[in-house]
Amino acid sequence: MDVMTKAEIDKLERIALDAKPIRPRDAATLILLDRKGDEFLVLMGRRHARHAFMPGKFVFPGGRTDPADSRIPVASALHPEDEARLTAGSGRTSPARARAIALSAIRETYEEAGLLIGQKGAFASAKRNWQGFVEHGVMPSLQALRFIARAITPPNRVRRFDTRFLAAWRDDVAVELPDGGPTNELEDVVWLPLAKARQADIPDITRTVLEELETRLARDPLLRPGGPVPFYRLVRNRFVREIL
Repeated sequence: MDVMTKAEIDKLERIALDAKPIRPRDAATLILLDRKGDEFLVLMGRRHARHAFMPGKFVFPGGRTDPADSRIPVASALHPEDEARLTAGSGRTSPARARAIALSAIRETYEEAGLLIGQKGAFASAKRNWQGFVEHGVMPSLQALRFIARAITPPNRVRRFDTRFLAAWRDDVAVELPDGGPTNELEDVVWLPLAKARQADIPDITRTVLEELETRLARDPLLRPGGPVPFYRLVRNRFVREIL
């Protein structure tokens, strides 16, 4: 795939200004955290240079939600307080859709970083994207996930996503594959202190979410369920921050 420069992407976005608005697609991102003494580390990877969308940027594992993920069996469900916030806010988000969003974050973390979040044990699924969990005997678990932030890409962009940022701890990883995930979408997967992660070459919304996360961790180092969830979107040509 040819790499698009930022100028070329901007040009496409300008062309899209007169186009019919694109409906944002559900997406999920997982912020995997670890502790080193009093310091918090976050897992990030650099998008491969061949990608047309944000090549070379450091991001969290994540991607588009597959509605079929809602039917994947789990060892434990979302905590009720996190599920309530995932189903709140703009638009209608059913519990099944919230479940699919959470599971897609777990699936993408396996595909892009080779980390399987869940509990060791027998797991069966005919879905091709979940065969790694079948092979390694890991049943995905949702109870440890925390809803951190939500952001919708502004209108008149070539690609739009309604992204939910979820978090989990490294202790929630049942299996770490030494060679990473099967998609090779991320390279240079590293654990970075939060302060260094904010200084890396990252998208603006990623930096904003990291700042929100750092504030939340300062108040609640255990990242317990039910914390405030900022929601970023454009309303009447004004970028707003709401709390879910």
